[in-house]
Amino acid sequence: MKRKNIIITMILILTLGISIIMILKSQTVNTLSKYGSNSNEVKQIQEKLKRWGYYDGSVDGIYGTKTLNAVKSFQKKNGLTVDGIAGEKTLSAMGITSSNSSSGSSSTSGKTNDINLLARLIYGEARGEPYTGQVAVGAVVLNRVKSSSFPNTMAGVIYQSGSFDAVSDGQINLAPNSTAKKAAQDAINGWDPSYGAIYYFNPSTATNKWIWSRPLTVVIGKHRFCK
Repeated sequence: MKRKNIIITMILILTLGISIIMILKSQTVNTLSKYGSNSNEVKQIQEKLKRWGYYDGSVDGIYGTKTLNAVKSFQKKNGLTVDGIAGEKTLSAMGITSSNSSSGSSSTSGKTNDINLLARLIYGEARGEPYTGQVAVGAVVLNRVKSSSFPNTMAGVIYQSGSFDAVSDGQINLAPNSTAKKAAQDAINGWDPSYGAIYYFNPSTATNKWIWSRPLTVVIGKHRFCK
């Protein structure tokens, strides 16, 4: 009888131990980068936000006030909940894989398709241009999606009749390189070096006189960006 009680006690202790481990593991997985955090993930956040112009502090992995404000600005720009916490949706928008992100979700798949499509357009329209210019081409597409004057989906904008030479001449079907893919990701994540442009053109090849009447925002490489 005593031996049976000892075995039951050991089983209970083992069960309790496993439960505690699972709880601790769950808490670790659900930990998100927020004010006061110090990690490599915070460094990734700072590096990206610094590159996109949201953050001007040190890339030190410490989630301080500057990082908090930069995350809030990024969230506001991308239509996310502005809470200053780098949760799953915010990290996903930055292109950072979180340890508690679900795999194989339809939203992730859709975003991957959008990145690939935008990368193909960038490659067809702007390969050979400065990197900033490639991101700006991607930003023009996204600015059109937001505008009531254009289709409200990326595919709708890109495949709108007569909008892009790369679609007309078939270069949209070329496999994009890593630079174009990176530029597409940066544009989708909110970097807009075009300053809100919804048009761009090469002045040495443009035949449409109307495009010259559009207000200029910036010139990058061979392209003039305008509203």
